[in-house]
Amino acid sequence: MSDSQAVVPASSHDDIHSPELLHHFATPEQQRNSSNLGMWIFLATEVMFFGGLFCAYLIYRRWYFGDFGAASKSIDALLGGINTAVLICSSLTVVLAIWAAQTSRRALLILMLVLTMLFGLTFLGIKGKEYKDKFEEHHVPGATFSFEHVPIPGHPDQYANPQHAQIFFALYFIMTGLHALHMVIVLGIFSWLLWMAWNGRFTPEYHTPLEVGGLYWHFVDIVWIYLFPLLYLIDRHP
Repeated sequence: MSDSQAVVPASSHDDIHSPELLHHFATPEQQRNSSNLGMWIFLATEVMFFGGLFCAYLIYRRWYFGDFGAASKSIDALLGGINTAVLICSSLTVVLAIWAAQTSRRALLILMLVLTMLFGLTFLGIKGKEYKDKFEEHHVPGATFSFEHVPIPGHPDQYANPQHAQIFFALYFIMTGLHALHMVIVLGIFSWLLWMAWNGRFTPEYHTPLEVGGLYWHFVDIVWIYLFPLLYLIDRHP
């Protein structure tokens, strides 16, 4: 056989090529690392975004602690606690979904994704109930806001300043509303992940979208872990 007829061995890139590997990545591992790095950078910007709100909240809370405590006692800590438990359970199902993909358990993967989305919808439903209560109690900042003759916790002879309480409720609706918006977005992402899982797109070798989506879901959960004590548990005592 002449040199011109010799078989040229396939390149290492061809050996590792898969339908999911985009052309501008050399290996699946490089693609996975790049995707994770991109998500972490995005989450860093989200931390700065929520960090500004947390900073504003803590400043006002220090200035008007008694008024914020009175306003905090008017929101339902039980519902907030249930939502906290719901999101903790959803983080577990996300981890199990990724594990199922890594171990080729397609049915379990689909089940965990569905459960995760149900937990997310439950969270939004409970949050909607809280918002409805606040509207009925006229605790929504604006022309109809009312918070008169509400005692400050620990000081029954003193009443909360309605203007200061209105600042609390403004921050409450802004922070929880933005968090709920993030939950809606991540539910949309998980709907797409569920569709991919249903079509068998995820394998032990390729499940990067699940990992990246899971990071975003965990971030949304962690934000709520901070929101719950800051908003619901101010000066709570019998």
